[in-house]
Amino acid sequence: MTVDHVDVLIVGAGLSGVGAACHLRRSCPDKTFTILEARDAIGGTWDLFRYPGVRSDSDMFTLGYSFRPWADPRAIADGASIRRYVRDTAREYRVDERIRFRHRVLAAEWSSADARWTVHAQRADTTETVTLTCGFLYVCAGYYRYDEGYTPDLPGLGRFAGRIVHPQRWPADLDHAGARVVVLGSGATAVTLVPALAERAAHVTMLQRSPGYLLALPSRDALADALRRRLPGRLAYPLVRARNVLLSTLTYRASRRAPRLARSALRRGVRRRLPAGFDVDRHFSPRYDPWDQRLCVVPDGDLFTAVHAGRASVVTDTVETVTETGVRLTSGSELPADVLVTATGLNLLALGGLTLTVDGEPVDPAGTVAYKGMMLSGVPNLALTLGYTNASWTLKADLVAGYVCRLLRHMDRHGHRACTPLAPDTTDLRPIIDLTSGYVRRSVDALPRQGPVPPWRLHQNYLRDRWLLRHGPVDDAVVFSGPGVPGRPPEPPSP
Repeated sequence: MTVDHVDVLIVGAGLSGVGAACHLRRSCPDKTFTILEARDAIGGTWDLFRYPGVRSDSDMFTLGYSFRPWADPRAIADGASIRRYVRDTAREYRVDERIRFRHRVLAAEWSSADARWTVHAQRADTTETVTLTCGFLYVCAGYYRYDEGYTPDLPGLGRFAGRIVHPQRWPADLDHAGARVVVLGSGATAVTLVPALAERAAHVTMLQRSPGYLLALPSRDALADALRRRLPGRLAYPLVRARNVLLSTLTYRASRRAPRLARSALRRGVRRRLPAGFDVDRHFSPRYDPWDQRLCVVPDGDLFTAVHAGRASVVTDTVETVTETGVRLTSGSELPADVLVTATGLNLLALGGLTLTVDGEPVDPAGTVAYKGMMLSGVPNLALTLGYTNASWTLKADLVAGYVCRLLRHMDRHGHRACTPLAPDTTDLRPIIDLTSGYVRRSVDALPRQGPVPPWRLHQNYLRDRWLLRHGPVDDAVVFSGPGVPGRPPEPPSP
């Protein structure tokens, strides 16, 4: 049986996977590659999520690719526009020609003797198993389960007479016009859904156990609009991108160093948007510091507008039980509902669920340490994309893709066939995602860890990482080897 072989095998055709392939096209044009995508479309998250109002929670000048300007006038864009941008990028760089859809990667086995991965995928259309080999495995599958979201075990949920939906599986036939809707949750998804649903629903209630930090921002960038009127897009885009990166980095650092000041500023911003007498302390003053959990952007203050107009409300309480007609709260009050939306988060999943084996030994991702936030200790020729928690995902994805290309070129120049990060000699290991959000706490122990210092520590700082990954060494804390000689450099050719 003939097994297809490529230099680089990319897992996932979403924002990260398409970007990785474009970087290979641009920087390593001699490398062959294939993308395996479990679903039947390009777009990843932006194709999966179809709930009302779905949009970016980062500005598109940083969520867009560094090499392809975002041309839409909106800085905070809807999901359909982002999906179209990713697909157009794939088409422009002929990446779409290299995608195998409905191929779910199940397992990958590394052989040091052959210096290659053998990858097994299952086709969704025929259920047959397909095997490929590659020199480098590049996982761009994100960190959450695509097949199901998280729904807590709510008492009485089974007796609710209306519709129950999770944003990750939004039904196309759901008509919420004139309905009473209760959205369970307070994260970015809930904050997005409430004003969108309130446009047609009789009323929408956001029911939260505890509040999160919200920041109202304009959906259009005034500086970007001004620059694009005077400069070509290829010149205006990097200027706006650099400004936004610098502003977000400084804001984040200031928030972490002076959390009380940041908390006060965010609270004042919310209060200005809400009716006089609104209980901001109860509903919009979290118990944790800013950026202990990801901050939610409210474009043009649409959530506050809906609350101010009476079309939406916010309730901070806990669920005693779900009834046939709504939700009874611990306080004793009841929220009537025709539709319950469980915007209660994600289920994390390391490496898209694929299992790894290195020379016959299974690899537990939780037992590895992440090298530069993108490779795993003891695992050769594998990279993964894990975006920032305090900035746009693509900023880190672009840096990782650029680094992978640097690494591949370095290995070619020196005749190396394998590159393996060596675990640091320390017991001071920490979660790779440093958020306190519920979806992180539930599953973070299944993810790789990080160490106390670079290159084993994620900075969550784009400016610092940009220098490290674009100009720093590629041979620190790693072992390069040739085929059949794990841990040793290749022998020089015979004279």
